Amino acid sequence: MSLIKTITRKEIVRRFLCWLGANYIRFVYATSRWQTVRGDIPKKYYNQNQPFILCFWHGRLLMMPHCWDKTKPIHVLISSHSDGQFLAKTVAHFGVKTIVGSTTRGGTAALRGILNALKAGECIGMTPDGPRGPRMRVSDGIVNIARLSGVPIVPASFGIARRKVLGSWDRFILAKPFSRGVIVWGEPITIDRDADDETQEATRRAVEEGLNAVTDEADTLCGCSTIEPAPLIKQAAS
Repeated sequence: MSLIKTITRKEIVRRFLCWLGANYIRFVYATSRWQTVRGDIPKKYYNQNQPFILCFWHGRLLMMPHCWDKTKPIHVLISSHSDGQFLAKTVAHFGVKTIVGSTTRGGTAALRGILNALKAGECIGMTPDGPRGPRMRVSDGIVNIARLSGVPIVPASFGIARRKVLGSWDRFILAKPFSRGVIVWGEPITIDRDADDETQEATRRAVEEGLNAVTDEADTLCGCSTIEPAPLIKQAAS
């Protein structure tokens, strides 16, 4: 195992693996039949040159580069650890820019970069349960960004008939080629800049429910079983 880790730390090896990953994504997309549900939602923003925050679960990362209009700039928030850097180099093959950092743990620079991109009219992509979960549960960061920027959150997900669900914390979907896939968009969710704590929590729940709904819809349309979010942690009584 130590030998594998040593090899994969080499920059030339990492570049090759990122190139291989990007081409696997292209191969799966090219050999499968794809359907888009409610694609008019992002097109409305594209046509009006208005930014939005694309949100999707960490476990649905693989095929999301193909949900995007490649003529429109987008920045994806990526964590600073090695897995995040691998992902950044992979999505770069699709013209996706990255912002490194976190919106919750010392992420002042990342937050500034996100708000600057949105102010410039460019979109942001986020996995609100990343980088380490809990699975399919929305953290506060994405809601705070929407509140500060005045930009809507738009949930999206993909499903595919031939897949392998990995045993990772996010139940990562490894799409297989020669299949039938679907990309599902959800209705935009907005929040006022002066929203109080109660409204922010209600918005967080709305994002979580909306994103889980489009994810379940994508799986159902592909004839796959749905994946459950991580159980809620009950607060201990004081």
